[in-house]
Formats: sequence, C-alpha cells, structure tokens
Amino acid sequence: MPAEKETKSLGLLALAGLTPYQPKDDEEYMNDAQMEHFRLILKAWRNQLREEVDRTVTHMKDEAANFPDPVDRAAQEEEFSLELRTRDRERKLIKKIEKTLKRIEEDDFGFCDSCGIEIGIRRLEARPTADLCIDCKTMAEIKEKQLQG
Repeated sequence: MPAEKETKSLGLLALAGLTPYQPKDDEEYMNDAQMEHFRLILKAWRNQLREEVDRTVTHMKDEAANFPDPVDRAAQEEEFSLELRTRDRERKLIKKIEKTLKRIEEDDFGFCDSCGIEIGIRRLEARPTADLCIDCKTMAEIKEKQLQG
C-alpha cells in the first residue's frame, strides 16, 4: 500500500522518469527533442491513469458485498460512488491527454489556441494539456467568474 501512495504523489516529470527540460540558447521552440519530452510525460501520465482505472475495477469486484446492515451497505455504496466519480474525471483527463498527443503528432503543440504565442516549457511541464498561454487562461478565468457571479 505505501508504494501506491508514493506513485500518486509523484510529479509528472518524476512519473515519466524525466528531469525538467533545459533548452539550449540557440534551440528552436518545440523542436523534436522538446516534443519527445512532452510525449513521454503525457504517455506516462496516461498509463498511470489507466492503471488507476484497472485498480478501481479490481477493488470494486473484490470488495462488492451484499451487507445485511443498511448502514454498511450505504457506506460501501458511497465509497464506490466517490471512486466512480474520480474515475470519470480521470476518464475525461485521459481524453484530453489523447487530444494533446494528437496535437503533438500534428505539430500543433505548445502554442496558445487563442493568440498563437508560445505557451512555454515550464507551464507545459506543470500542465502538459494546457492549450492557452498564461495570459489568455487568466482572462478566460476572469470572464468565467464574471459570468457566474
């Protein structure tokens, strides 16, 4: 069980067995080496999420029991409900990772969808599925808050 907790707390770079990318002075943004760096991060992240899904299925099969006590049954149903909700969010994240991997293949990765400027290597290492630069993302969040409030 402790090894499982360690995997969950690892950052994406450590999960992929990588160190932060150090661009060279004359290096072009989103060259082949950088694209491969992010491809490895995304694939490791996707694999980890898929392993979590497999663990959940196994756990739910093994732990499923028909408790005679309604309180025990309700507690188990609530636990399963929370797990399924988490896995649903992770399923959506896997789709986003797949979309990002496709963008890498199409050579359309690393640039803001809104304004077209470079997103930046450090931002992409923190959130590899980012498709907006920090300025556009900040503006989108401000607009979202205004529409909700």
